[in-house]
Amino acid sequence: MPDGEVRYVATSSLDPGDTDWAARVAEHRRRRPAHWTTVETASGPGLVAVLRAGGPPTLVDDLGTWLTTELDTAGAWDAPRGTIGPRCDDLVDAVAHHTGTLVLVSPEVGLGVVPETRSGRLFRDEIGALNGRLAQVCDEVLLAVAGLTVRLK
Repeated sequence: MPDGEVRYVATSSLDPGDTDWAARVAEHRRRRPAHWTTVETASGPGLVAVLRAGGPPTLVDDLGTWLTTELDTAGAWDAPRGTIGPRCDDLVDAVAHHTGTLVLVSPEVGLGVVPETRSGRLFRDEIGALNGRLAQVCDEVLLAVAGLTVRLK
C-alpha cells in the first residue's frame, strides 16, 4: 500500500461475549499505521457502499468475514445454495467498477479437506466461487502460502 492516505476496511463485527475475537480485533487495530483511516462495515456502511463511494487506496480485510456476515444476515446457512448470490453479484460489480488502488484479502479454503458439516461446505463453495469471480475482474491476483506470495494473474 502507498505511504500516504490508506483506507482500511474491516469487515468483521464484535460480539461482546467473544473475548478471543475482541482481542484479535484489538491487536489488528494496534498494528495498523496511525495514518490509516478505518471503516468498519459491519457497524456502518456496507462494503459495497464503501467501494462504490470511491476514495483513497483501500485495503479490504477480509472477504471471508464479509461472506460469513452476509450468510448470517440472510439466514442462509440452511437455505438453498445461491441465496446470497445477489449480494455477491453486487460486490463483484462494485470491485469491477472501483477506480484507484484496491487490495482484497480473502481466504482460500478449497485446497484442503472437504468439510464434514453443511455449513463448512457451504462456506468453502461460496468463498471459492466468489474468489473466482473476483479474480476475473481484478488486475492482479496473488496467493500467499507459508509467508510467500505467488502471482496467479
